Amino acid sequence: MKVKTFVKSFIKKKPLRKASAKAQSAMEYLMTYGWAILIISVVLAALFQLGVFNPMTFAPKAPPGSCQVFRPNGPGTTSFINLEGICSGELPQYVAGFSGTPLTINVTSSVWPLSPQLSVSAWIYTTSPGTNTTTGGRQEIVDRQSFSSPCATCGGYEFTLNGNAYKTRNPGGNLSLELGISFTSGWNETASANQIPIDQWTFVAVTWNGANTIYYINGVSGTPISQTGTLATNTFNTGFIGTWTTRGNFFDGMMANIQIYNITLSANEIQALYLEGIGGAPIDLQHLVAWWPLNGNANDYSGNGNNGVPTNVIFVSNWYNSYTPP
Repeated sequence: MKVKTFVKSFIKKKPLRKASAKAQSAMEYLMTYGWAILIISVVLAALFQLGVFNPMTFAPKAPPGSCQVFRPNGPGTTSFINLEGICSGELPQYVAGFSGTPLTINVTSSVWPLSPQLSVSAWIYTTSPGTNTTTGGRQEIVDRQSFSSPCATCGGYEFTLNGNAYKTRNPGGNLSLELGISFTSGWNETASANQIPIDQWTFVAVTWNGANTIYYINGVSGTPISQTGTLATNTFNTGFIGTWTTRGNFFDGMMANIQIYNITLSANEIQALYLEGIGGAPIDLQHLVAWWPLNGNANDYSGNGNNGVPTNVIFVSNWYNSYTPP
């Protein structure tokens, strides 16, 4: 009787011993290889964060100045102009980096658009909602105006992001696009209804035909907004990228491929610019006034000589981690 009881007890305990052995073996495996697995996981995560696995990392990059407009008769002329170089829309090697502080690009030239029509486009990546004290709620993309007072004689315009939620023309909140124009009746501003996202590359554009302004975000147009008046005139020929007259409204993030035209581009043309991507070439050479790819420098590749002088601007090479081609 005792023998039978012992056998039954041994048979019952044997599976438990096997399970215990397997658990012990698993623990020993984890103790032996667990740190290696953890280190590999951390390294892979770091490489992913750095963009090593991003397909944009291995895409061809265009060096600075690889594409430009050639004007055989000099700046401001339109006869026999054409594009020269590699202009197939490759990704730029660099973009301009701003940090919401006095990092600016100063542009001085006699060629600057003051016409009853205007189009401005750019690729931007903003890291700020625009409400910090450094930017004062505004972030300038491109600006051309004087210090005149009253501003009825400023004779210029500005294309900006506005993060001031209290603005009556943008009660919805942060980061609308704005176009400010100096009329003889005073400074006049309108704002986009749609908001600009942060921490991602976005194509933004605005057109003004002398009567209405249309804002575009990633090639999609908003509703035309009335913006009329007689342009104020001024011989002031200085412009700025990333700031307002070097004194405020500093941009916070990155910018690339700013283009200015003295004509109202159509919705199809704006869409085509967007589809070209961040490295796209200008679409209307006859009416192109300025083109700053911001690919490693602040030179104007429109052939009109609007070269900029960067102040502490950082040209970023690993900008493409968050870029998704159209």
